[in-house]
Amino acid sequence: MNFKQKTAAAAILAVSLVVSCGFAGAQTPPVKKHVATKKANTPPGPTVEEQIQSLRQEFQGQIDNLKGNLAAKDEEVKQAQQQAADAQAAAAKAQAAVDAQQQAATDNATAVTTLQSTVNDLKSNQVSIVTTMSDETAAIKKSIDSPDTLHYKGVTLTPGGYVAGETVWRSKATGGDIPTAFNALPYEHADAYSLSEFFASARQSRITLMAEGKTSWGTLRGYYEADWLGTGITSNNNQSNSYVLRQRVLWGQAETKNHLAFTGGQLWSLATEDKKGLSNISGDIMTPQTIDPNYVVGFVWARQYGFRVTKSFSKAAIGFSVENPQLLYTASLAGNTPYAVLGSAGANGGNYNAAISTCTPATSIVNYTNQKQTDSAGNTVDIAVPVYKTLNGCADIATLSFNQAPDVIVKAAFDPGWGHYEILGIVGFAHETVYPGETTNSNLYGGLTDIATGAAVAPALSTAGYYSDSIVLGGGGASFRVPIAGNKLIFGGKAIYGPGVGRYGASTLADVTADSSGNLAPIHNGSTLWTLEANPTPRLALYANYGADYAGRTNFANSGATTLAAPSADFCATVGGTLTCSSTATAALVAAGGKWGAHWGAPSAAAVGYGSRVLSNSACNTNANPGYNGGGSTGYIPGGSCGAQNRDVQEITGGYWYDIYKGDRGRLRQSFQYGYAVREGWSGAAGIGAKGIDNMFWTSLRYYLP
Repeated sequence: MNFKQKTAAAAILAVSLVVSCGFAGAQTPPVKKHVATKKANTPPGPTVEEQIQSLRQEFQGQIDNLKGNLAAKDEEVKQAQQQAADAQAAAAKAQAAVDAQQQAATDNATAVTTLQSTVNDLKSNQVSIVTTMSDETAAIKKSIDSPDTLHYKGVTLTPGGYVAGETVWRSKATGGDIPTAFNALPYEHADAYSLSEFFASARQSRITLMAEGKTSWGTLRGYYEADWLGTGITSNNNQSNSYVLRQRVLWGQAETKNHLAFTGGQLWSLATEDKKGLSNISGDIMTPQTIDPNYVVGFVWARQYGFRVTKSFSKAAIGFSVENPQLLYTASLAGNTPYAVLGSAGANGGNYNAAISTCTPATSIVNYTNQKQTDSAGNTVDIAVPVYKTLNGCADIATLSFNQAPDVIVKAAFDPGWGHYEILGIVGFAHETVYPGETTNSNLYGGLTDIATGAAVAPALSTAGYYSDSIVLGGGGASFRVPIAGNKLIFGGKAIYGPGVGRYGASTLADVTADSSGNLAPIHNGSTLWTLEANPTPRLALYANYGADYAGRTNFANSGATTLAAPSADFCATVGGTLTCSSTATAALVAAGGKWGAHWGAPSAAAVGYGSRVLSNSACNTNANPGYNGGGSTGYIPGGSCGAQNRDVQEITGGYWYDIYKGDRGRLRQSFQYGYAVREGWSGAAGIGAKGIDNMFWTSLRYYLP
């Protein structure tokens, strides 16, 4: 019991005592009735003092009793307080125990929840681990059974390629196997024009290998691609068909993480169209879907050495390259056209082909001399004996130009989200050495004198005064490819035009020619290709192309270039102070001491340049002498001396590719292609030109590595 309770109890007891004392002092005892009784000897009653004393004692006893009770109560209160305190402590302890139990229960519940979550996580992890192990096992099994790449010292190796079995049939023979030599399709009246041809080949089969390694700053790549379309010295179709493996594409590349790439090796030229951005990977090149390895007329391409730098952005790319040059030179050279040197066959001991395919001797009468003979009647007569000169014209297997500098190509590509677009420019360089004293006339008639005029026919051969000549070539082009009809159709076009870009067209028409001074003159070339492709089903691809390559007329026939015809025999003598000539040795001329000699008529305009208007194309309108051209063999050397120089080649081609199978085990494709090609030559003297048409059919069955 606390202090307030004790104080209240004491106050109550005090009040009770005071009231009790007051009541006892004021109370008047009741009057006793005296009953007459027999009076006895009773002791005297207590006095008032004794009564008061008794009451005091009684009250004192009560007070003491109350004090005792109060002390007892106080003790009880203390005990109660102690018990209360003990109970409170016990309650607090119990509460603490309860709280501890509650906390323990909460902790247990949390632990149970955590444990349950952990169990669930373990179950999920177990399922994930099982799934991952299953996936990894499947991946490991796949990597063992059918790996996408091979791994070697941190480098991934990806082999590829295909095996091809292909055929071609042409209505006009070319002798070209699967690829078509568009610039040499036979003209009408040529022997080959009357014959068709069929070839079957596996030579377009291809092997590829991509090596790729990751670094802290980017990616290193190397790529190799080859086929069997090369021709060795002993390659033939007789029995072994042993054609040689050919370097097709071979390059190395370093590309940073911000897509700045440096590439060197044998590449697809930067002038070749890409599918997206700028890439030198073969699968990213926008080649026509043809079976013909020479693709289609009008396709702009080259595979040659190059070093390029490209930078790719999200929707655009720019590139700069230097590439191996080569001049395609065709010229009509006659009359006093100077001799020039701009290339040769490869040097013996070097790595270029030095072999000569054919040499054709050309024998000409350059003069006449006297010879006396006795006829059947015994008379002495003067006979004109021709003097001959033979010049060999040789064709090399591979003519290599002495290049002044590499071709320079710049290109920008754009991929705005609908279609792919490119613009490009090409700059080339050419040089040669010109020998003004070495002309066609001088080679045949240099230093000779016309017997009828006494004048020199042509100056004697001389190497004096030679000089170097150089020109700049190049052109520009653009291309686009856009999807239409919900990507079911792809429509594209490309064109390039400029002086000296003929070799970048699929027909490889001439880049340069010579003017009447022997200097290099560029031929203006143009190439264009239009393409429509469709994919009606995932397995079927259809395509159609129209292309054209063009080489402009570069004519110098009216620039003073002349040619001398073969001389006639004249018998001349001075009679009466006058030079007199006759085609026969008359008695008067013989008596005057005449002699035979050569006489040339007035020179005529010479065909100089490319596509000359005075070039004789008379043989283009007559059938050739079968098997006689060259005179070396009967049956295997087609005749035909039509020399009309190419004006243009055009081709329409179309076909399909069908995937018989495409899956984890590779790809099996079948294809058919038809091509209609027209080759036209520039018209020459008398407006005579030349033309040839060929219908061509290809088939292909290819198995691609997965």
